[in-house]
Amino acid sequence: MLQLAKEGYPFIIFFAAVTILSIIFRAHWVTVAALVLTLFMFYFFRDPDRAAVPDINSFYAPADGKVIQIRETFEDELLKEQMIEISIFMNAFNVHVNRVPCKGLVQEVKYYPGRFKAAFKEDASKANEHINMVMECKHGTVMLRQVAGLLARRAVCRVKPGDSLEQGERYGIIKFSSRVDTFLPLGTEVKVQSGDRVKAGETLLGTIKQ
Repeated sequence: MLQLAKEGYPFIIFFAAVTILSIIFRAHWVTVAALVLTLFMFYFFRDPDRAAVPDINSFYAPADGKVIQIRETFEDELLKEQMIEISIFMNAFNVHVNRVPCKGLVQEVKYYPGRFKAAFKEDASKANEHINMVMECKHGTVMLRQVAGLLARRAVCRVKPGDSLEQGERYGIIKFSSRVDTFLPLGTEVKVQSGDRVKAGETLLGTIKQ
């Protein structure tokens, strides 16, 4: 059975209603367009279960998509420290539900208004509308940045400070094409490369050596 993200229901209901009304009023070209959009909304807001193998020394991908950047950088919005940043770009055909890379406690969630440039551009990370979510995990602080894109006009973070999350648990969604930046502690051994395709809750991003 197809499982859907709750954020998709308003879109599905709207386009399904347009489809039905256009059939009643015999507006055939509207019927075709609305039906296509209704089916696409079912596809876009799919939310399949993922089978992450719990590993307290590992970090899993928070999003489906393509790795577009891996670098060591100074995170200057909230953490104010050197981190390893891994950016994942999601196109309109990827699953857009986001998952946490590790087990931990939510420390802070902060929304930043901004522009809606193409999310794969480097400066879009902070120039665009985005939400930062900070977690405290066993090996230190992790931050996830949900970045709205050219088509994605809203990121949704479902959690709040004080929430305890399990590794691979759903925590939010970005509507339509977008990106997620993951900030991991220094010392993380990165297991992906730029250009790799990853799946939220299943693909290993990095590990901490004991």
